[in-house]
Amino acid sequence: MGADCCHHYDVPGPHRGNAAYRRVLWAVLAINTVMFAVEIGAGLAAGSAALQADALDFLGDAANYGISLFVVGMALRYRAMAALAKGATMGVFGLWVISTILWHAVHGTLPSALTMGAVGFAALAANAASFGLLWAYRGGDANMRSAWICTRNDVLGNLAVLLAAVGVFGTGTGWPDIIVAAIMAGLALQGAWIVVRQSLSELRQPLAISA
Repeated sequence: MGADCCHHYDVPGPHRGNAAYRRVLWAVLAINTVMFAVEIGAGLAAGSAALQADALDFLGDAANYGISLFVVGMALRYRAMAALAKGATMGVFGLWVISTILWHAVHGTLPSALTMGAVGFAALAANAASFGLLWAYRGGDANMRSAWICTRNDVLGNLAVLLAAVGVFGTGTGWPDIIVAAIMAGLALQGAWIVVRQSLSELRQPLAISA
């Protein structure tokens, strides 16, 4: 959760060859990729826009770790192009979640509070695991620190989903789900725009062409 904590995609300096850190990145990449698929599927099955919005955090994190692993040693142009693809994908998913929110609001659907709670708890556990793996690197360079901070902030998104589940259960309406989803999707879209804008700026730099 948070619009601009997850747009660092380079791991400079001596950490590029840090085998232990690369293993951690592979682990958190796997965790985030699996949870993105789980939350999207569960969100669709349960009719929960909040779960689908929370899945955007996992998508963004997976993209960050993938970019760090696969393009970290490449020229600026390729890193910027990879980040641009990430931002565009995040934007498309964000707009899709917004359309889902509007559909649920118009039709007054009631998501499954039990599914929301169970999957939200699983997402919280997944982010807690990533948080633990990245803990040793919280004092590293800017990119290592940003990965840790981003995962820490994602825990807030998971807690918001759990609160939405409690709200749906308590009120018997889908509005808590819709409100939480709208906030999270809005932050995801803002983050996507930041990434796209930064990537386009880097692609315009003369060094991006020759680097």
